[in-house]
Amino acid sequence: MDIAWSSPRDAGLNPDRLAKLADTLQAQIDRRRLPGAVAMIGRRGRVAWTHVAGELVPGSGVPMREDALFRIFSMTKPIVSVAIMMLVEDFRIRLADPLERYVPEFARATVLVEDERGVREEPLARPITVQDLLRHTSGLTYDFVGTREIHRRYAQAKLHEPTQDNAEQARRLAALPLAHQPGARWEYSRSTDMLGRLVEIVSGQTLGAFLRERILEPLGMPDTAFHVAAGHEHRIADPYPIDPDSGGAVKLFDPRRVPNFESGGGGLMSTMADYTRFLRMLAGGGRLDGARLLSRDTLAFMTADHLGDIPHDAPQLPPGHGFGLGFAVRTHPGLAPLPGAVGSFFWGGIAGTTFWVDPARELFAAMMVQAPMQRDELRMLFRTMVYAALDD
Repeated sequence: MDIAWSSPRDAGLNPDRLAKLADTLQAQIDRRRLPGAVAMIGRRGRVAWTHVAGELVPGSGVPMREDALFRIFSMTKPIVSVAIMMLVEDFRIRLADPLERYVPEFARATVLVEDERGVREEPLARPITVQDLLRHTSGLTYDFVGTREIHRRYAQAKLHEPTQDNAEQARRLAALPLAHQPGARWEYSRSTDMLGRLVEIVSGQTLGAFLRERILEPLGMPDTAFHVAAGHEHRIADPYPIDPDSGGAVKLFDPRRVPNFESGGGGLMSTMADYTRFLRMLAGGGRLDGARLLSRDTLAFMTADHLGDIPHDAPQLPPGHGFGLGFAVRTHPGLAPLPGAVGSFFWGGIAGTTFWVDPARELFAAMMVQAPMQRDELRMLFRTMVYAALDD
């Protein structure tokens, strides 16, 4: 796959500090904190540094590959959010549209209230909108983000059942109450799974087919899909089966199986080369080479803060950040415990993958690992050392 290259020095990166970054990642591997990693830094539209280290499969002796296939989990969300905004630009869906227009079962949605008076359901003050889904203010949630009654009900609803398809999961979500009123607060959720279903309803295609036709093929991302094609299984990167910190079993989905449910919130497999092309498109204002996916203004709108005063005291959003339409967005030069300029945007996946784009520094970077419990520490390490390597 074509990659536009630059030397580290031409990109304003300090080679000695890049060597220190590589050594630090290797130290994590030597300590058995993670099996292996593929890392990338780009500036001014070009890839300036890549690093491949460790093992592809723990204990196999097989070295990590540059073309390794990773479960990117929630790094699926920005791709699906771009898909929705492409449909907005096509004027086939609007941000102000109520979700119930496309999934009528949501017209009967309620909010689960849990307070000193007990647990009860109340009617919605207003409908969920497409914008709510994009910015995670829909009132939907995940079972793993809390311990309230709503999270227990999510856990009991069999939303992970492999036999369901996207339409069935949408119906199951509509049968559950919401965690809060639409627009009332930010809560990480299955909102992007619902967006994946909206792509299907509006386009008349499966989510995978739409992504392939409108995003993955135009950008030249042949290895990104909801499962690994036959003959490529030997490229799958795996985590330690037992977490090195907690001692608990690590269970990730099997990408060899063709899923009925194509999760818009977390189902894609990808490679560093593929996702780098997606990042180059984002850093290029919606265009890569001859493929224009979004207008520059639409992408700027997506990566602006859409929360304002909406509460968002959640661990997924560090201090000094808001949320746009599919991305966390930096709103303050300080406050956060990691470096970055105002206007930078990012997201990651639960198994450890991470990326960010910093327009002010003309910087984009990503790291692919499969180390679920180590992800926060590794992300902070990588982000800090990348900024330390900037020479201009």
